[in-house]
Amino acid sequence: MTTPQTPPLAPRAALRWNVVRRVVSGLAPTTILELGCGQGAMGTRLARMGTYLAAEPDDKSFETAHARITPLGGTVIHGDHNKVPEGTTYDVVCAFEVLEHIADDAAALAGWLPLVKPGGHLVLSVPSEPHRFGPWDELVGHYRRYDAASLTARLTEAGAVDVRMIHYGWPLGYLLDSVRDRLAGGKTAEGETPEERTSGSGRILQPSGAAAGTLVKAAVAPWIGLQRLRPGKGPGLVAVAQRPA
Repeated sequence: MTTPQTPPLAPRAALRWNVVRRVVSGLAPTTILELGCGQGAMGTRLARMGTYLAAEPDDKSFETAHARITPLGGTVIHGDHNKVPEGTTYDVVCAFEVLEHIADDAAALAGWLPLVKPGGHLVLSVPSEPHRFGPWDELVGHYRRYDAASLTARLTEAGAVDVRMIHYGWPLGYLLDSVRDRLAGGKTAEGETPEERTSGSGRILQPSGAAAGTLVKAAVAPWIGLQRLRPGKGPGLVAVAQRPA
């Protein structure tokens, strides 16, 4: 039986995955839930680390994620966290580049944390450094960027404990942000509201094909080593928080 090909990651996502992979591996989950899985590039990797379920509300992204993840034994449902089977909980609940798209982030976290098993973990990624909010954030429907203190406060208010923050993306992420802001300056946003612009945001600038994946992987590899030198600095932020046992 042929093993399904793992889809390539965009450069920023490749930097993020290096951190997420180490975090999730350290938690050693049996069950994983990803909220807002996009086209499933991260999900195809997480599906190899435990029994995997994802939820994706965007129609086109759901179709792609379903086609990619189902052959690996994972499951993708069409919708948001409210579509997750009632009463189920998971060792690790993930949401990558999702929270910044939600107007009421406090309510979102309050809805996500009960999906974590008592003693399990919530793993999130968000864009950091609020002063860097720019054209790209507007284009893709971001409401905000976070700093470690504001995200810690949000998670604590939702009831999480033992919150840990890891910055990533130094120094390459700053260059990538600048390039994306320049590209966004020449594009027209698809939709008047952040919610409308969010819908297709996960499909913008996504690489496709094995050749693109190989090129991105080779180009990003040296920068992954560098970002580990500065875990307290970078335009991306990964948060790890625990639901009380």
